Amino acid sequence: DENEIDGLKDLLYGRDGSISSNACLKGQWGSQVKIHRLLLESRFRTRKKEEADLFFVPAYVKCVRMLGGLNDKEINQTYVKVLSQMPYFRRSGGRDHIFVFPSGAGAHLFRSWATYINRSIILTPEGDRTDKKDTSAFNTWKDIIIPGNVDDGMTKTGATVFQPLPLSKRKYLANYLGRAQKKVGRLKLIELAKQYPDKVCFPSLPECVPVILSDQVELPFQNVIDYTEISIKWPSTSIGPELLDYLASIPDEVIEQIIGRGRQVRCLWVYAPDSEPCSTMRALMWELQRKVRQFHQSAETFWLHNGSVVNRNLVEFAKWKPTMPLP
Repeated sequence: DENEIDGLKDLLYGRDGSISSNACLKGQWGSQVKIHRLLLESRFRTRKKEEADLFFVPAYVKCVRMLGGLNDKEINQTYVKVLSQMPYFRRSGGRDHIFVFPSGAGAHLFRSWATYINRSIILTPEGDRTDKKDTSAFNTWKDIIIPGNVDDGMTKTGATVFQPLPLSKRKYLANYLGRAQKKVGRLKLIELAKQYPDKVCFPSLPECVPVILSDQVELPFQNVIDYTEISIKWPSTSIGPELLDYLASIPDEVIEQIIGRGRQVRCLWVYAPDSEPCSTMRALMWELQRKVRQFHQSAETFWLHNGSVVNRNLVEFAKWKPTMPLP
């Protein structure tokens, strides 16, 4: 409940509450809102904390920051304030708490993340990004890569107005989706497109084989999807005519097979309820289920002969009151 913890609303709507969740629903940031809304309606949700295996901490801080609702210092202070009011966070050291950071900045949006939520489960679409820090906040052993948010109109199922062209009738060998951003590999690809305008186009096509050109990329749901079945990953150091030659050498029937396998898992990129047979939330629940612990403890958690959990002052867990020292 956003009213239960002092400061949580600031992380959702800004210091004066002027930022609406709908304003944060657009673009890449939208995943933080969609996951929150879908969890509120999830069949796995419980309102009894003692029954919960995992705890979701809602926050729209990327959007709130970009829209001027909080600055970096305020975000940091507010996160610490919120966490200090959560007894279950202290009980486990945050190991059973889930945070969403929906951009390349990742958990670095919370400057003190490494101190306070370094044990928590972080959901992020870009595990290879560091936001100009020394290291990425993504940890492959505990965190989960989620699909980046796209407009709902692009992920609707059912009949479509435009059907993809058969491979034999397609004019271009490849199209580019991304931005240059002064990255050497991307700039080389753009230069390649200028040299071979009949081979590379930039508008997005309905169906194709993804060719991944980011060496450090982390991909969504790697415990669920075998990406060798649905995509190609090519070294960024070898972007040149040899890439086009390689792509052109792949027989159409092989491309059709790869595209067909991609169709089967495309639904995992759709932010739909976990009640759907295939959706982002369905895959996310499967991943989260693997992270459920039978036992919880932290440096500030102790237990006695009768199984009761106590703090350093031997106060029973049920009587822990905010503000609590953070583990």
